[in-house]
Amino acid sequence: MSVNIFIPGDSGAVAVGADRLADQMAEAIKTRGLDAEIIRNGSRGLYWLEPMIEVETDRGRVAYGPVKSSDLNGLLDAGLLEGGDHPLALGLTEDIPFLKRQTRLTFARCGVTDPLSLKDYRAHGGLTGLETALGMSPGAIVAQVTESGLRGRGGAGFPTGIKWKTVLEAEGAQKYIICNADEGDSGTFADRMIMEGDPFVLIEGMIIAGIATGATKGYVYLRSEYPHAIRVMNRAVEIGRAHGMLGASVLGSDYAFDMEIRVGAGAYVCGEETALLESLEGRRGIVRAKPPLPAHKGFLGRPTVVNNVISLASVPIIMDKGADFYRDFGMGRSRGTIPVQIAGNVKQGGLFEAAFGMTLGELVDDIAGGTATGRPVKAVQVGGPLGAYFPRALFDTPFDYEAFAAKDGLIGHAGIVVFDDSADMLKQARFAFEFCAVESCGKCTPCRIGSTRGVETVDKIRAGDEPEAQVTLMTDLCNTMKFGSLCALGGFTPYPVMSALTHFPEDFRPASMTQAAE
Repeated sequence: MSVNIFIPGDSGAVAVGADRLADQMAEAIKTRGLDAEIIRNGSRGLYWLEPMIEVETDRGRVAYGPVKSSDLNGLLDAGLLEGGDHPLALGLTEDIPFLKRQTRLTFARCGVTDPLSLKDYRAHGGLTGLETALGMSPGAIVAQVTESGLRGRGGAGFPTGIKWKTVLEAEGAQKYIICNADEGDSGTFADRMIMEGDPFVLIEGMIIAGIATGATKGYVYLRSEYPHAIRVMNRAVEIGRAHGMLGASVLGSDYAFDMEIRVGAGAYVCGEETALLESLEGRRGIVRAKPPLPAHKGFLGRPTVVNNVISLASVPIIMDKGADFYRDFGMGRSRGTIPVQIAGNVKQGGLFEAAFGMTLGELVDDIAGGTATGRPVKAVQVGGPLGAYFPRALFDTPFDYEAFAAKDGLIGHAGIVVFDDSADMLKQARFAFEFCAVESCGKCTPCRIGSTRGVETVDKIRAGDEPEAQVTLMTDLCNTMKFGSLCALGGFTPYPVMSALTHFPEDFRPASMTQAAE
């Protein structure tokens, strides 16, 4: 009986040699005359262990990692195909502590199945949500998504059901479902993992959204920096069409839905939904004034749902298991699970899906294992380059939209980047302004000019040029940007700047002042 060997084709694993490893494994299997098959799965998200090989045994899958090409012969000699003992052996994959502690709902199949096997997808619970939705009215689908408490996972946290209801009730001969896959925040990779590791769940979620709102056409707006995801998603759409998942009759029903993959051109601001729509229509990505909302006049002026990858990928399990099942996870108004992406200076970086409510301290100290350098944690930035820096004093903050907002922070796309005590928070504040200046679409003055003046102000603080007056000016600039910017790029830039100033004021004192004080 042939043995299945799983070697991830995920970008994170490929970046550390997974493709070469797979090629050499194939050669070794042929040379040794072994009865084994290599399956290129997605990543489980344990990136410090990549490339992580898994072997299917009678006991379950056994994992080994991180595996280098030079380890292959030793692994095969040690009985890899039987799950034999070896220094790189990690035991049963499901028992690895980082994975065992998770609540995998959206990512249940990621790293488990062959991403491009619709048969594999169905065998692991895929399409059951869609089949359920096909037997419901659009209004009932919207009601179930609303009752589940699902909120936008792209950063804003807006209730998904309300957005769908607005599009359902809007008048329009043609409606659209747009998936925002322009994942550009530092320390985030959940969207990419889903698209590369379980693309059919995203397609299924988009089809359900189409049935629920009356939309018959969908687009995935995918960033150009994700070539592997682009390839996998395009192939998955082709397979979906060939098997009746997409097209004029979805799974033989009266509903029609088709979709395309569109590739962006590298502008961070196109992660903002209206700039994304401009780009999708073939124009420069510039933020639109709202109203009108995209739900009323979106793509090509038609009613449009714009949802993040994880939001849409969470829908199938809600339709399969029910609103109550999903809503039972989480806390407060933050229901369900959130895929926390752990990056930066950590021992164990990766994706950790759990119900809302875990504290920041648990994630950093326990799950991530502290810093890779062994130095004390100084700050954790949550929510991408526009997220606030939290000091250890705020590590008791639970992962919850409202809890973070109460501490002048935001969850955003749930990426966390850890810094040790060598980090210079004045430099980090400067980076936030500089990032905004470079990525601004230029439409509104607070963002376009405020960010540039912000860089100059931080440089004056560093130079000791009336630092107290410059701090006052910087604070005023942030206030103007926060409340005067047209979109979240300029509006959220003050979060990293002001949190750095608030929690690490000593880093905003020039060296001359510090030496004088000492």
